[in-house]
Amino acid sequence: TTTIHWTKFPEHFPVPEDEIIPLPTGKPKPIPTIQYDFEKESSVAREKRLDRLAKVKAEMVRGWNGYMKYARGHDELSPVSKKFRDPFCGWAATLVDALDTLWIMGMKDEFEEALVEVKKIDFTTSEYRSEIPVFETTIRYLGGLVAAYDVSGGKAGGHDILLEKAIELAEILMSVFDTPNRMPVLYYNWKPAFAKLPKRAQAGVSVAELGSLAMEFTRLAQITKENKYYDAVARITDAFYEWQERGTSIPGIFPERVDATGCNKTAEAEIAAKEAKLEEQRQIETQKSTKNSKSGIKTNSSEDKLDKDEFQALDRRSEIGTPNDDGTNKVKIKPKDKCVPQGLAPGSWSSNEQYSMGGSQDSTYEYFPKQWLLLGGLESKYKTLHTKVAAAVKKWLLYRPMVPDDRDILFSAKINTRGNPEVDADFEWEVTHLTCFIGGMFGMAGKIFEVPEDVEIGKRLADGCVWAYESTPSGIMPEGATVVPCKDVNNCQWNETLYYQWLDPLYETRIEQMADYEKQHKEWKTQKAQKAKMRGHTNLSGSTGRTTSSKESKSAQTTKLEDALDINPGTDTVRSPISSDADQIPLKQDEYEDEDEFPEPERPMSHEEYVKNRLESENLPAGFVSANYHAYILRPEAIESVWYMYRITGDTSWQDKGWKMFNAIVSQTRTEAGNSAINNVLLPNSDKKDEMESFWLAETLKYFYLLYSDPSLISLDEWVLNTEAHPFKRPI
Repeated sequence: TTTIHWTKFPEHFPVPEDEIIPLPTGKPKPIPTIQYDFEKESSVAREKRLDRLAKVKAEMVRGWNGYMKYARGHDELSPVSKKFRDPFCGWAATLVDALDTLWIMGMKDEFEEALVEVKKIDFTTSEYRSEIPVFETTIRYLGGLVAAYDVSGGKAGGHDILLEKAIELAEILMSVFDTPNRMPVLYYNWKPAFAKLPKRAQAGVSVAELGSLAMEFTRLAQITKENKYYDAVARITDAFYEWQERGTSIPGIFPERVDATGCNKTAEAEIAAKEAKLEEQRQIETQKSTKNSKSGIKTNSSEDKLDKDEFQALDRRSEIGTPNDDGTNKVKIKPKDKCVPQGLAPGSWSSNEQYSMGGSQDSTYEYFPKQWLLLGGLESKYKTLHTKVAAAVKKWLLYRPMVPDDRDILFSAKINTRGNPEVDADFEWEVTHLTCFIGGMFGMAGKIFEVPEDVEIGKRLADGCVWAYESTPSGIMPEGATVVPCKDVNNCQWNETLYYQWLDPLYETRIEQMADYEKQHKEWKTQKAQKAKMRGHTNLSGSTGRTTSSKESKSAQTTKLEDALDINPGTDTVRSPISSDADQIPLKQDEYEDEDEFPEPERPMSHEEYVKNRLESENLPAGFVSANYHAYILRPEAIESVWYMYRITGDTSWQDKGWKMFNAIVSQTRTEAGNSAINNVLLPNSDKKDEMESFWLAETLKYFYLLYSDPSLISLDEWVLNTEAHPFKRPI
C-alpha cells in the first residue's frame, strides 16, 4: 500500500505579514533570583546525596535499556510483557521525551544512539493515528526536541538534527492555527484529503490543551528568530487575557471547557430566526411557498447543506466536511455575516461550569509565570494573567484538609457552578495527583513576583501531596481522592466523629434506624415472653386446633415492624416478599405453633459498623473520604513541587521527603525492563498495568535526579521547564 504523507497547503486564513505579532525586543528585565543561595555541603551530606543520585540514575538506565531493547522507535515500552504501544502517532515518544534527561544524567553515549533514531522519525505520516493530538505532541515531541537542543549546547553543541526535526514538526503543527480566529484545531487530521479543507477551532476544548502550547512555540521562535511561531501562540494568550478582563463566573480563572470557535451561537440563532421570518414573509408575498419556507434553508445545494451542518461535528474532534467524490473541495466556512464574532467563552454543552487547578486546566495556569520568565519579563500580560489567577485560587479554591496529625497542609478544590458561584458553588474537596504541580507554581511565582505569602502557600501545597503519599499502604498517593475540609484554616483539630459523618452521609438516618430497631426488639422480646407464657397455658388445656405452615405464618406477620424494617438503604439485607394470604387470613399472635416463627426484627447496620466496613473494604487511609481513582501511572507532579521547594528554600527536609517517595514508587513499580503503572495504591502490593508513559523518563526520574544533583545543574535562574519537564534556556 502507498504511504500517505501530510502535505503543506496554502493557508485559508493567513495572517498578513505586517500583522504578525513579533517577539518582545529589548534587554530582559532584572528578575529576582528563584534558587536558594546554597552553601558548601559537608562530606557526609555529599556522600548521602551522591548515593541517592546514583540510585535514581540506575532506574533511568534500566528503563532506557528496556525501552531500547523492546520498544525502540515506538512510543512506549510495555514494561511487564516487554512489548510496545504507540498512542502518540508512533514517533518514538519515549525516546524524544527522554533526550534531555539522558544529557542531564551524563548518559552521552545513549544520547548519541538516540539521535540516530531521531533522524529516522517521519512526522509527515503515522500508521497509528489519523489525528495528531496537538497538546501532547507539542509538550512531548516539540518540547523534547527544543530542550534537548538547548541543554546539549544549542548551536555550539553540534546537534543540528534536533533543531531540524523541531522545525519539521512545527511546520506541520502550524497548520492547526489556520482558522478564521487563529485559535487552533487541537485534534488535527493530517491526511491531505482533510488537511486541505478549511477548519474552525472546536466548541468544547479543554483550557489546558488550548493554553499549553505557548512555551514550546515561543522558544522555537527565539532560537530560529521566526516570529510566526510566536504569533501563533501570542494570539491564544491575547484571547485568554481579553477573556480574563471581560470576566468569567469566577474572576481570574477559566472554566474547564472552552468554546474556541469564535462564533456566538446564541446570536447566530437570533439572526437565523430573523432571516427565517423575513423569508417567510417574502414567500407569503410571492405566493411561492416551499416545503422549507419556515426554516429559510434551501436544500438544493450541497454547499448550503454543508454550511448548515458546519458546526455539528465540532465537538467530535473532527474537521468540517469531507472531500467530494471528484476530489474537489466544495466546503466553505460560513460567510462572515453568518458568524457573529466572539472571544473565548464557556464551552460545556450544559450550563454547568467547572473550575479547578487539576486535569484539563492545570498547565495553562502553570505557563503564565513561566512564559513571563521565558520572555525575560518583557511581556507584562503574563504577569497580569498569573496575578489574577493566584488571587482567584486563594479566594475560591484553596482549603486545608482535616487530617489525623493536624498537619498544616493545603489542597485546591474543584467548583461546579451554573454561573453564579456566590450562590450555587458546589465544592469537590478533591486531592488529585495532577493538581500537585501547583505547589511549585506558587513557590516559583512567589519568588519572581516578590510575593512571600505565595512561597509559603507553595510549601503547604507541596507538603499536602507529600502527606497524601505518606498516608497510603503503598506510600504513593492515588490519582484522585476526596477529604474533609477544615472550617477554620488556622485552627483545625482532627475530629473522628466529624470524619465518620463524612464517610457516612446517611449517618442521621442510620442512628434513627438503630433507635427504632432497639425499641422494636424490646417489644419483640416482651411479645415473645408473653407467647411462651400462653403456650404453657395452651399445653395444659389442649390444642387450639388450627395450625399454620411456616410460609403462611411468616407472610402473615402484619405488625408495624415491617414498615420500619424497609427504610434502611444502607443495610445489605434482603427481605422476603409479603404473601397476599397475609391480608386474607390474619392469624392471632397466640396461633403460632413455634416461637421461631415469630420473626425477630432484623438488626440494621449501625453508623459505626458502616464506617468500619467502608474503611476496611475500600482500604481508605485515615483522613480520606473516598479514593475512587486509586491507580498510579508514574506521574511526576508531586515530586516536581518537592523539587521546586528544595531549590527555592534550600531546606534538606524536602530531599528526605522525596527519598521516601522515590523508594515507595520504585518498590511498587519496578519490573525487569523498567517501571510500570499500578492499579491500586491502597494495597500494600498492587498488580501492574503494564504501561510506562514517556513522562516517567522525561519528568519523574528527571525531577528525582535534580533533587539530588548539584543545585547548579538546571538552575531555576538559568532555565525554565515546560509542563513535560523540558528545560528551555532563559534569556540573559
